[in-house]
Amino acid sequence: MELDDAYANAAYIPGAADYPTRWADQAEAFRTQLSVVGRARLGLMYGHGTRQVLDLFLPDGPAAGLMVFVHGGYWLKFDRSYWSHLAQGALANGWAVAMPSYDLCPRVRISDITRQIAQAITVCAHEIPGPIRLAGHSAGGHLVARMCAPDVLPEDVAARLVHVMPISPVSDIAPLMQTSMNADLKIDPTEAKAESPVFQPAPEVPVTVWVGARERPVFLDQAEWLAKAWDCAHVVQKGKHHFDVIDGLADPNSDMVTRLLGVAE
Repeated sequence: MELDDAYANAAYIPGAADYPTRWADQAEAFRTQLSVVGRARLGLMYGHGTRQVLDLFLPDGPAAGLMVFVHGGYWLKFDRSYWSHLAQGALANGWAVAMPSYDLCPRVRISDITRQIAQAITVCAHEIPGPIRLAGHSAGGHLVARMCAPDVLPEDVAARLVHVMPISPVSDIAPLMQTSMNADLKIDPTEAKAESPVFQPAPEVPVTVWVGARERPVFLDQAEWLAKAWDCAHVVQKGKHHFDVIDGLADPNSDMVTRLLGVAE
């Protein structure tokens, strides 16, 4: 299809095939570590499907609030088990961290996944009091951006949002209709308009759009489109590509975590 190469990340990242195994190994080791000390609540159901499950990691002491990380994979692959280690940065700063899985296309539509993520955040919000911060990567960046739209989250949950960080987000899903992925995504013009964050009203909650400087041009464009549409903060991180741009979430002192959690506020 016309835009297959433009939206292909792995082909342009050295050692790309090694990343999923590395992520999974790091995530499993971290879950084991937190489970031993009783700070991991694994496999919490937030819906009726077998993939509508989340892991909740707890800080050492009362939680300052809730951070939710939503994974990517073009709404087609991965689950929460690959990313647990990315909770380290927020946990070390006193925040509880939730990581949901969700149903994948073509079993469901992107609009269904949006509703599932809203439900996952709502369930977590009932477990952890205080402010809520959202981060998501790639398709997950799209999904956390969608949480800023009116009437997606319940009013009481939306009122608790204090910062949203779409990382390398797909902010306009219409171009994906010109990729072979759309055989499974099944995006049509109506859904493209309804599910693209660039067409949402600019939210009142602070947003930081984050992207790696070494990403594919279309992802630099997608990030810029959202930052301009919402007139929000926009960080282009030097030296980072689509797969390692999320590494900062695991570092309690990284610029990404500092911005996400408002440590310097």
